[in-house]
Amino acid sequence: MPRTIIVGLDGVPFGLVQDLARNGVMPCMAEIISEGVFKPLSSSTPEVSSVAWASVITGVNPGTHGIFGFTELTPETYKMRFPNSSDLKAPPFWEQWPGRSVVINVPGTYPARPMNGALISGFVSPDFQRSVYPKSLIPSLSTLGYRLDVDARKAHHSMDAFLEDLDRTLEARVKACRHLWTSFDWQTFMIVFTGTDRLMHFLWDAYEDETHKYHDRFVDHFTKIDRAIGEIRDSLTDDDRLILHSDHGFERLEKDVYVNHVLVENGFLRLESDRGAGLEGISDETAAFALDPGRIYLHRRGQYARGTVDEIKGEKLLSEMAELFLALEVDGRKVIRAVYRKEDAYSGPCMSQSPDLVLVASEGFNLRGKAQADVLAQQSPFTGKHTQDTGFLLVRNPVDENVIPEQPTVCDILAIAESHPSATDCACLG
Repeated sequence: MPRTIIVGLDGVPFGLVQDLARNGVMPCMAEIISEGVFKPLSSSTPEVSSVAWASVITGVNPGTHGIFGFTELTPETYKMRFPNSSDLKAPPFWEQWPGRSVVINVPGTYPARPMNGALISGFVSPDFQRSVYPKSLIPSLSTLGYRLDVDARKAHHSMDAFLEDLDRTLEARVKACRHLWTSFDWQTFMIVFTGTDRLMHFLWDAYEDETHKYHDRFVDHFTKIDRAIGEIRDSLTDDDRLILHSDHGFERLEKDVYVNHVLVENGFLRLESDRGAGLEGISDETAAFALDPGRIYLHRRGQYARGTVDEIKGEKLLSEMAELFLALEVDGRKVIRAVYRKEDAYSGPCMSQSPDLVLVASEGFNLRGKAQADVLAQQSPFTGKHTQDTGFLLVRNPVDENVIPEQPTVCDILAIAESHPSATDCACLG
């Protein structure tokens, strides 16, 4: 029976794949492009990995799957928490499709839940023991030197140490892929390479500048990724479907812009330091606050402990804030290119949890939700940032090219995979 293989390259933009395929850095990708369908891909709103990957594996938008960012407030408090797989309100494909699945390193799948097959969770995965299902895999993964993620902290002290750790993590990931590929009788196989995102955050400038000290190291990592893809491709039959994609794109980052600083300066957010750090110090006079990267929430009465905003006042506040942010400038340049209302960005039963406004940054700017920011903007420690509309989708051996939308999004990937005979008789994805 034909099988479905999904390979994710976290954050990799369409233009980078096109460039590296054309210039010989990624020859396998070039071959697959020549025989498949290759298109730009739009990400989620906002374009962060936790939201985008939840959309990929469920086939629905955040208003239905319930993941709106890397962080959320704990209900009835102002304390920050990290959503995980238990917060996912829509089932991932491996809980719906027939046959056994192998899933490696998909962000947001921690802790690993029981399923028909094998799963190694991706970022954020703090406990290795809770990251693997079935647990009988743990000894073999340990022997292979499997690593849940690259240690990105090393990049702040030694870029050479970071790059060495990046390569070791990739090597162990590939070994685990080989092991699970042959040790399980599977119908669907999914693996995500997240080191690409880490690399581009720190060294996007090295990609753009061929004279950069680390340009060759940057390119070499993508050569290694291409070899791993080639190994997967060479193990397929003509009937197997191969889908390669990213979850968002990337571009050059110039400055971080602090959204809550704008809200404080314009009277929408008031913090009282004696109540605690971060948003724990929020005042009952606060009208709105922001969470990363540019999610703005009205401080609604009945929804938050000290909330006072009602629906009538809320509508006026949303209009005022949208106007404020669309006019915001740093160094004479517009910071925000789009402002989405919740009803324009989302649909589904989780709408009550969604942000009221989502800001999308203009080129070169990255939005941050830090509560106590002393400045509007500053130089970022990163050189690359996420983009919403420049991801990529590459499908080898499509049964019917009409199943691939003209402008695909992360929510379309499962529908494309579902059209393949290996995924027949599965439940409707909604």
